[in-house]
Amino acid sequence: MISEKMKPFVANNSAIRMMFEEGNRLRAIYGADKVFDFSLGNPSVPAPECVKQAIIDLVNEENPVVLHGYMSNAGFEDVRETIARSLNQRFGTSFGARNLIMTVGAASGLNVTLKTILNPGEEVIVFAPYFLEYGAYVKNYDGRLVEITPDTTTFQPNLKEFEGKITANTRAVIVNSPHNPTGVVYSEDTIKKLSAILEKKQEEFGTVIYLISDEPYRELAYDGVEVPYLTKYYKNTIVGYSYSKSLSLPGERIGYLVIPDELDGSAEVITAASIANRILGSVNAPSLIQKVVGRCVDARTDVEAYDRNRQALYNGLRECGFECIKPQGAFYLFVKSPVPDEKEFCEAGKKYNILMVPGSSFACPGYVRLAYCVSYETIINSLPAFRKLAEEYQK
Repeated sequence: MISEKMKPFVANNSAIRMMFEEGNRLRAIYGADKVFDFSLGNPSVPAPECVKQAIIDLVNEENPVVLHGYMSNAGFEDVRETIARSLNQRFGTSFGARNLIMTVGAASGLNVTLKTILNPGEEVIVFAPYFLEYGAYVKNYDGRLVEITPDTTTFQPNLKEFEGKITANTRAVIVNSPHNPTGVVYSEDTIKKLSAILEKKQEEFGTVIYLISDEPYRELAYDGVEVPYLTKYYKNTIVGYSYSKSLSLPGERIGYLVIPDELDGSAEVITAASIANRILGSVNAPSLIQKVVGRCVDARTDVEAYDRNRQALYNGLRECGFECIKPQGAFYLFVKSPVPDEKEFCEAGKKYNILMVPGSSFACPGYVRLAYCVSYETIINSLPAFRKLAEEYQK
């Protein structure tokens, strides 16, 4: 028998993963070129060539006892120092190796953070729509998730409702920009206002409220849009980063946390987070891939390929009559369903081998998410199917 805590997770298994499995089934029947699977945010752009070369060089050059052995729970110091220098050059920060903890991807980093700061019953605020696993992570530590309803005009955070829902029991706020599932980038004005609200509420309640910035899509921004670096606006910020998208390495599970010196109780939080990294079962981030990202710290994936996909899919769907805001980052379109029940719309899409994820999977019903990190050919070939789907609703 499984635990009571696991039963709701089993009952509400990820719709994204279920849609991905449906794609596998349809491909077996119709062939891969006739199935238009926009379900999973799995990068289609290969990792930069330097990643492959770094793996080869490291295996050939490094002492295998060091390369494949244990290290500090926080990760290799030289890798953390290299990443810190890169961040300092890019964002004008002043981090050192001490401020970074290498993690098993961004998801593990979020769990390490919540394990470190969250007491049972304390609240974590999220802005809908949001990556639904946030709720699972908060429940892992018996916290309580507080949702802010979306502003579906801009999908910037609803700050008026946010300010009203902060209480003395609020421990953390999670933000994600560039954003999954909408592709929105939170503007500097939004970040400044959000930070001012948090400062005021900390003073009002005499508490520390942590801002957790989940940033796996930071490098995927278009049209010259700047993604604000949040530690510069609010001192109690913890940044979680992943190389899953920036280097197309989702399966390697490598990322890091940044815990600035300015953070209240910084030294204690850094120590506790390093221990949490160990006791959650990760022990440390994978050693070989730590060294790889240390050598490829300033490499980037081919953002232009995603931008071409973005333009083609957005323009194509608009021409079909669908409504959506143009994404500024990440690799998702969040499209308004032509009927109130977006799950019905997703089912209709399957008739044309189009796979979309319902917005209710992100706490925002009435919309669907399309991940355009697929081949350009898939997008172009899907547009006639989308036109047929649109015609159903236009009739």
